Amino acid sequence: MSERLHRAFSPARISAIATNTLTELTRQRVFYVLLIFALVLIGSSVFMARFSFQQEFQILKDVSLGAMSIFSSLLAIVATARLISQDVEDRTIYTILAKPVPRFEYVLGKLAGVILLLAISIAAMGVLFAVVFYFREQTVLNETAREMNRGPQEQLNDALNAIRVAGLNGDVFAGIAVIFLKACLLAALTLLVSTFATTNIFTIAVMVFVYLIGHLEATARDYWLQQPGAGWIARGFLALVALIFPDLQAFNLVDDIVAGVAIPVAIFTKTAVLGIFYIVIYTVAAIFVFSGKEL
Repeated sequence: MSERLHRAFSPARISAIATNTLTELTRQRVFYVLLIFALVLIGSSVFMARFSFQQEFQILKDVSLGAMSIFSSLLAIVATARLISQDVEDRTIYTILAKPVPRFEYVLGKLAGVILLLAISIAAMGVLFAVVFYFREQTVLNETAREMNRGPQEQLNDALNAIRVAGLNGDVFAGIAVIFLKACLLAALTLLVSTFATTNIFTIAVMVFVYLIGHLEATARDYWLQQPGAGWIARGFLALVALIFPDLQAFNLVDDIVAGVAIPVAIFTKTAVLGIFYIVIYTVAAIFVFSGKEL
């Protein structure tokens, strides 16, 4: 029984495919272009404004988290779009599948490699963001302390506490975690599209279309449901759209974080569960489609 299970499913084989996929992706120039551009944007965002410390920290959070969201999404789409087609073009897929490697392990390994790439990229951007924010926060704290040193102690304490509240907190890291989940979701969906797409351009074009729909879906849904004539047909259509296209706006917590609104645990948990649900559904669908694909 254990030998049959090992032949049917092997974490070692999936890990080997994931590691090889990560190595291949890090050699792509698009990875370095997107990552470096995002890192430079985050690093230079501290010089974009010189307002009050609350406004400056808000701008720094907005620019940094926005850059992380956009470029991690682009990286997930562009990097994943060429995985299967590149292996077919290089004919390495035939070598892999000729060995005792089930197709579902191939798909899982490819997705795991992309997720590792996204984790490394977002971690690098997150570390730089935290470093830039920390040093800017310390500078503002010291400047405020010097300027208000002659004023009442209570006023100084209130200002310092306000600066600390506007600084990094658990909500920021929760937002980064949601950005990572969103990128993983887009990677899983891109992998699904690539299983039946004929070219990389087609896959990327479809995903750009899906990306736009995903961000406009919530607005369109609210508008249609508020119409007086919205009946069961409209509701059924909207439910179908929501099932096929992920509501990407649900993963946008940046605005609340920038505004200083605390992210409730229930909202974060709901968003995380939604992201994991989509990832599992798209991965299972990709395995199903790829298993029946003629190579």
